[in-house]
Amino acid sequence: MGVSGSGKSTVGGLLAERLDVPYAEADDFHPPANIAKMSAGHPLDDEDRAPWLDAIAAWIAERGDRGGVVSCSALRRRYRDRLRRDTPGLFFVHLDGSEELIASRLAARMQHFMPAGLLRSQFEALEPLESDEAGAVVAIDGGPRQITERALAALPH
Repeated sequence: MGVSGSGKSTVGGLLAERLDVPYAEADDFHPPANIAKMSAGHPLDDEDRAPWLDAIAAWIAERGDRGGVVSCSALRRRYRDRLRRDTPGLFFVHLDGSEELIASRLAARMQHFMPAGLLRSQFEALEPLESDEAGAVVAIDGGPRQITERALAALPH
């Protein structure tokens, strides 16, 4: 989990590879209307997110005990609660970094529908993991493999 540009897709893919489990990119679950809205520079509201979160939650639940990794912003507690509704043991890895670092990464990105101008709204929406949520905060300084190693170390054994 984390704001756009925090490395969710890159680290998520590497993490799934290391764990030998399926990987899914939450962006692939967005209906076309959501992508159009974000591409036009408008943040999604909870009504927009509901079917998207439900589709991701279904993918997670289908993995059962086999496991899987899905990269998803999951910025608010209520979104994470919706994702874990059918999978109460779901573990979140919050990829965390400064707004300045992430903005610089977004500025270098090409071919993504999320405009850098929406980053501020994502930081404003971000609700950090609470003490009763299964998860860990992982710093995103360094390269993707280093961040992935931190994420692996944070997973429950």
